[in-house]
Amino acid sequence: MNYGCPNNQCKFYQKSSQVIKNGHFKRKSDSRYIQKFKCKHCLKQFSKATFTLEKYQKKRRINLKVLEAISSGVSMRRLAKHLRVDKKTIKRKVDYLAKKVEPKNSRFLTKLTRDKVTHMQFDDLITTHHTKLKPLSVSIAVDANRRFILGAKVSTIAAFGHLSKISKRKYGYRKSDHKQALNELFFQIRSCVAKDALVRSDEHMNYPAVVKRHLPLVTHQRFKGGRACIAGQGELKKLSNDPLFCINHTCAMFRANINRLIRKTWCTTKDPSMLQKHIDIFIYYFNQIYLKDVRT
Repeated sequence: MNYGCPNNQCKFYQKSSQVIKNGHFKRKSDSRYIQKFKCKHCLKQFSKATFTLEKYQKKRRINLKVLEAISSGVSMRRLAKHLRVDKKTIKRKVDYLAKKVEPKNSRFLTKLTRDKVTHMQFDDLITTHHTKLKPLSVSIAVDANRRFILGAKVSTIAAFGHLSKISKRKYGYRKSDHKQALNELFFQIRSCVAKDALVRSDEHMNYPAVVKRHLPLVTHQRFKGGRACIAGQGELKKLSNDPLFCINHTCAMFRANINRLIRKTWCTTKDPSMLQKHIDIFIYYFNQIYLKDVRT
């Protein structure tokens, strides 16, 4: 890899023609020797670490531990206690990991464009934003044959049922972004779904229009939702042959492995953007680490 000058005032900015090696230094955070460089034109000194997301990190050794733990049902506060770091450090690690896995998830979808998805299932998982009066929806799409999670988008929705009047009285009108999130999800994954694929979902009223808009040639089958069983915390159904088993099982995995999605838990989402970051990290872990370990 060629390392260009990072000084934007330099004539050779982002060019490596004037860059030479300039020794090493031992990094305290992980005891590694890092190559240093120098630009002969502007005399700017930099290193390999200058071009990474880990720049300035003091706790590099816990990055992998944080990735595995928050994708395995451990809360951020409990993880901070186990690793003996401040909870703000864990929050920063989640921000960093979300940025780190974003291009990896994109490359994973790019690989699937060559080996198209022939059977896709999608559904919504309902959770809360601090209180049940402010619900959130997580739209999830999966490859039913290989179990890959194709994508997931978080959106705000209005309270429903007996809580709707209480929510409106306490928090006012709550705008729903569910249709927008569905469109974003399908726009993201439509290139990796075969034109003649089989797409299955439940009978949600927003689904047919979105499928017709982004995947007009697929066969869309809709099924009535079944009664929930306790084992999957409401996601797995009491059916002998559930036609939506793959997506329901994946939603159950979300509930079990993302602590803030567990029902009847103290760990609720305080910021929907953090929930999206947490989900993106879990998608990377599930697709590229968990499923790989299961198959080997």
